[in-house]
Amino acid sequence: MKHWPSQLFPIIILALLAGLTFWLQGRVGTDESRHDGKLRHDPDAIAENFVAKRFDEAGQLKYQLAAPYLEHYPDDDTSEVKSPTLVSYRADKPPVTVTADHATYTAQGEIAYLRDNVRLTRAATGGHPELVATTPDLTVHTEAGIAFTESPVKITQGQSWITGVGAHIDNNASTFVLQSQVKGQFIRSRATP
Repeated sequence: MKHWPSQLFPIIILALLAGLTFWLQGRVGTDESRHDGKLRHDPDAIAENFVAKRFDEAGQLKYQLAAPYLEHYPDDDTSEVKSPTLVSYRADKPPVTVTADHATYTAQGEIAYLRDNVRLTRAATGGHPELVATTPDLTVHTEAGIAFTESPVKITQGQSWITGVGAHIDNNASTFVLQSQVKGQFIRSRATP
């Protein structure tokens, strides 16, 4: 007479081991997600004390970005910049300089989101003193030469000043359009004899 229980015991142990193996594999899993850092927001490049320049088709300097520190993030292809200075140049026009405490630039640098103590300065020209605009934040489209904000803005030129909430700035047309709550004081400069 054969002893079935003694012959079934090794088969039951193998079945339990196989089941345990499948269970462990399901728990641990073979995570096929990417482990190359693309899903994390970690910098892949850091630059210190850099200057980047963009030229137009004729080879003339269009704008320049300088900053003491930059971190590039591959997951969204943006760059975080500390204390950026962006200078825009146009033929026969004074340069416009924009500074801030922080900025985020998109992949090709075509859009800059500047924040914290944003200051826009248009250099003085022959009969006009420098123009200074301050705001907490500013979005700049570098290639198009335009910028805008929904925040409060203060613009001064000499002793004249104007404030408002929200602004659209067109560097090509040299215009500032304030959106709402506009008030100011214009003081005419005296003509020199």
